[in-house]
Amino acid sequence: MQTTLSRRTFLTQAAAAAGLATLGVTQSRAAEQSSRQPNFVIIFTDDQGYNDLGCYGAPLIKTPNIDRMAAEGMRFTDFYVAAPVCTPSRAALMTGCYPQRLSMADMARSEGRTGWVLFPDSTCGINSDEITIAELLKGKGYATACVGKWHLGHQAAFLPTRHGFDYYYGIPYSNDMKPTPLMRMEEVIEEPAVQETLVERYTEEAVRFIREHREHPFFLYLPHNMPHIPLHVSERFRGKSTGGLYGDVIESIDWGVGEILNTLDELGLSENTIVMYASDNGPWLSHGEEGGLATPLRSGKGTTYEGGMRVPGIMRWKGHVPAGSVCHELASTIDVLPTFAKLAGTNAPTDRIIDGKDILPLMLGEPGAITPHEAFFYYSGINLMAVRSGPWKLKLETPLWEVASDRGFKGPETSLPEALYNLETDPGEQKCVLQDHPDVAERLRGLLARMREDLGDARTGVVGKNVRPVGLP
Repeated sequence: MQTTLSRRTFLTQAAAAAGLATLGVTQSRAAEQSSRQPNFVIIFTDDQGYNDLGCYGAPLIKTPNIDRMAAEGMRFTDFYVAAPVCTPSRAALMTGCYPQRLSMADMARSEGRTGWVLFPDSTCGINSDEITIAELLKGKGYATACVGKWHLGHQAAFLPTRHGFDYYYGIPYSNDMKPTPLMRMEEVIEEPAVQETLVERYTEEAVRFIREHREHPFFLYLPHNMPHIPLHVSERFRGKSTGGLYGDVIESIDWGVGEILNTLDELGLSENTIVMYASDNGPWLSHGEEGGLATPLRSGKGTTYEGGMRVPGIMRWKGHVPAGSVCHELASTIDVLPTFAKLAGTNAPTDRIIDGKDILPLMLGEPGAITPHEAFFYYSGINLMAVRSGPWKLKLETPLWEVASDRGFKGPETSLPEALYNLETDPGEQKCVLQDHPDVAERLRGLLARMREDLGDARTGVVGKNVRPVGLP
């Protein structure tokens, strides 16, 4: 197991090093540099499908504000989360690591229950020694806020306020879990939360935070609870979408995005603020019309097919990210921490393994920029399921439980054999080309073997060498 510094030690040493590096720099120069630090806004939805936005081809749902984000920035076609369910996906975004490295991909099963997410009676969460993107930015003078769903632990030691966020307002886990408390900082202010107005209230809190901190660099993390089941929407949006209740919810979120973009424009902050939009995993297809779509991708939430882990990804940074651009290179939420850290004038932690890479060349549309990832790995819990390298994806034998999820819990009583797909020509994973490219498959098996040694694999009984412990109270 890899040894890491404690979070406090790392941050203290980083601050000291930063202080030495700035000796001799005048106050005016330091102020000038500070004013150039970009602000960051991450809007993260819950269980939203690849095909649930107008700019990704939604046939019935209208999202003019998110489409405007894409028109004024970059739309990624191959943007991935690191897990097909909530908790591990969010852990990856916050830390830049595969959730298996953090032991945050199988907590529920370790507590004797089904599933790979935290529950209201869970006893673990994100380890206090892990360093979140909020902590890195806070160390560079950023004001930080989390408004929305956290789901990395609801006990005091795991809350956003203990992991780099100055302010927290939201629900600590999924909206289908009971009780459903709305919290401000570390205090429950409403239980159960009135979910019909959550999108509007989250948006109001987000806009207020931006206005209050417009003179200084800020980081706003806005993880909506919607469109996770059960769906809730206020009367002002109910029945307005041709996409049913699910469409109403997405269009309410789109309204909120518009409020944030308009606020940034009004305050003259758009050229100094990166706004990112993504979903935490694919759509919950078993809920039918209330579960969203991943077309043309295969399957959805809970699976390691493309529909479970490839999500909408949009970056807007006026004057920097080319307007109306499309990136077809692979990028992931694990890349957010190292990329934003660099832009803020700091670095990702160097005393531990960080899986994310700097994707700024992709974001800026630099000529010839390619994905920094040799390979990207698909885990379900702590089960290694697939690897992608370039256009090739090797999916190992798919067990019955994932086959069932792929078919909306109505699958045949059989597993599916190992398969190789060319995602460039077959993003829907419909045609296995394993027999045509045995050399490619063998190379990908080698990558899988290397990852097994690094992070482990329950399917083969391999224990990873570089796994860090989960947090305990």
